[in-house]
Amino acid sequence: MTSTRPGSVFTGIDWGVLGPPGATRPSLTVHVGSRAVLLSPEESRQALYGAQRDAALGEAVWRQAVTEARREPRDGDGTGRLFVVWLVLPGLYRNLHRILRLWRRVDRADLEAEAVLAVLAALDAADPDGPDPGGCLIKEAVNRMWAYAKRVTREIPVVDIGAFAEARNATVTPEERPRPPEGWEVHIAPPPRREGLYATLRFAEPCPRQDGRRTGTRLPDLVFRARRHEEADLIGTLVLRPAGARR
Repeated sequence: MTSTRPGSVFTGIDWGVLGPPGATRPSLTVHVGSRAVLLSPEESRQALYGAQRDAALGEAVWRQAVTEARREPRDGDGTGRLFVVWLVLPGLYRNLHRILRLWRRVDRADLEAEAVLAVLAALDAADPDGPDPGGCLIKEAVNRMWAYAKRVTREIPVVDIGAFAEARNATVTPEERPRPPEGWEVHIAPPPRREGLYATLRFAEPCPRQDGRRTGTRLPDLVFRARRHEEADLIGTLVLRPAGARR
């Protein structure tokens, strides 16, 4: 039921709870009716997810685990909280793998981290004696994983954000800008008005001469001024010059 993927957040939690072979592992004492039952971590999970699980025993496991986690001091080692997260993990794998199949862009480690954060946040408000505290923790983690995955898939990836920022912020003087081998520069100088330049500029080739030939070079004979319409005030001046020419 646990993940063995190298670098997985869930694998790190497994190691934190179970430790290396032969290490001392935490135990959980639960009360079912009038009897006390001492459970190892594996037995606790088996009571929650096993094929022969006992509903009464599983309820007692969640209640005791959440109670002990919430009693931990804030400056403690967090063993109880980690144990609750570890108990939640098997309830997440189905949705985890489904999300990874749907959206291959989603990073598994990030998805697992979001789930762990959701469990820890929900644990602060969990009621050990409420109905199905474990199910509530699982639901919070699942919802956060889906929300994170949907948010990530709407993002636009940038291959090299550092290079993008450097190019965006670079200051290049007009003399240093690369010049095309041939072409024209367009300079629009609107009058000093607060409302700015709002007209649509139209570029039209000059009418052919009577002999069928066009006069001069095309671009310099295009539009030199832009007006809202023929009778309106001048709203700007358009200057066309060969690329690289002296201003």
